[in-house]
Amino acid sequence: MDINVLRQIGVVLGAVAFLAICWWAFSPKRKKRFEEDAKLPFADEQESTKEDAQKSESRSGSKDGAKQEQGQDK
Repeated sequence: MDINVLRQIGVVLGAVAFLAICWWAFSPKRKKRFEEDAKLPFADEQESTKEDAQKSESRSGSKDGAKQEQGQDK
């Protein structure tokens, strides 16, 4: 057994591993889970936007809160 046979075995094992990962990633059973996971970063933004809106509503009653918000834009 020389080095070329070992290289061929490595290429075949690498190709099999690549095909297995592709099959796993694009399997129809996992499509719903991956779609939900893809939306996770946006769900965090929606929650923070709601919290910011609540904070700004509570601050809008005082003049100091309005001045402070203007200063944060810089």
